[in-house]
Amino acid sequence: MTSSVDPPSQAAGVRQRLVTPALLMRFVTAVGASSSFFLLLSVVPMYAQGVPGRGSDEAGLVTGALMLATVVGELMTPWLTARCGYRVVLGAGLLLLGAPALVLTLSQDMTWIVAVCLVRGLGFALTVVAGGALTVSLIPLERRGEGLALAGVVVGVPSLVGLPLGTWLASHTGYGPVCTAAALLALISIAAVPGLPGREVAPGKPIGVLAGGRSPALARPAAVFAVTALGAGIIVTFLPLAVAAQYSGLVAAALFVQPAASAVARWFAGRHGDRHGADRLIVPGLLASAAGILVTALTDVPVAVIVGVAVFGIGFGITQNATITLMYSRVPASGYGTVSALWNLAYDAGMGIGAVGFGAMAALTGYPWAFALTAALMVTALAPAWWDRAAGRDGRS
Repeated sequence: MTSSVDPPSQAAGVRQRLVTPALLMRFVTAVGASSSFFLLLSVVPMYAQGVPGRGSDEAGLVTGALMLATVVGELMTPWLTARCGYRVVLGAGLLLLGAPALVLTLSQDMTWIVAVCLVRGLGFALTVVAGGALTVSLIPLERRGEGLALAGVVVGVPSLVGLPLGTWLASHTGYGPVCTAAALLALISIAAVPGLPGREVAPGKPIGVLAGGRSPALARPAAVFAVTALGAGIIVTFLPLAVAAQYSGLVAAALFVQPAASAVARWFAGRHGDRHGADRLIVPGLLASAAGILVTALTDVPVAVIVGVAVFGIGFGITQNATITLMYSRVPASGYGTVSALWNLAYDAGMGIGAVGFGAMAALTGYPWAFALTAALMVTALAPAWWDRAAGRDGRS
């Protein structure tokens, strides 16, 4: 696997159109899936913890179950997409993501909640992996970083709105209405699926997910991104529980600031990466992510919480764009599905491990120390980041 196998750009000076009708339809499905997912991401742990006697372990368990099912689904999605095509897999994913949300509030039994999370996680996996491979195939090569940044912003807006809106709706209207809204957002977006390509015939031998995971050219950036994703899973799951209740509105503000900072940073990282190389951004993004989590450890200081999640958001957005752009540049078009799977595996495994591990850690140390220890753990990802830069300078993958 070489450092870059992309074909050369078209005629010099020709700037291809970025947003096409097919890409717009893809954005509709992306918004539907992302809105449904993020609207409930912080709400379901609150719902699970609403029974007397439950604590951080149960909150972490439901997010962990969601991410576990997502990871398993992401491993099989490239195979499904190769056989069934984009439309079938995306439509099935939106259905599995939306329909279970309608029945979540039938019971607060942990077995029921975990079962709903498992089905929704599988549906989300189908949408992100098949959708990610489809998205990159619809973006002109010479504008890939910018196009992926735009896609990131499109997906980021629902998280920007959905995370704080979900917790607000749950507090003011109850869990039933917010679950219904999350279901409808995914189910209605299925109407855009017929406007998408069914499948793409790409030259080159397909790359299996396991083979891609064994390639250092893909594994190193994926590992760095997985470590930064720990912080994302922790913030959405535990920030509503860690911040003192007397700071009214702080959680909603923080859950707005973090994805907003990520979306803006991801956009600028994409444009910068197209011009100067995405590999230069990974170490700064990682360091900013760790610094943000460390500042957030001051959970009883409102300004520190806002600044911390903002700095984390900037670092996370940079790392998101830099890692996925770098990984796509290292495979032929036939490997796009594998890159999408590996990158999303890193994302969701990081979020799930972060939620489960942080819940157990916080039960022993309290939230501030758990945030500080997480920041220290994230710094260890500097090793694969530096190895990747060194391999790139040497012309190796």
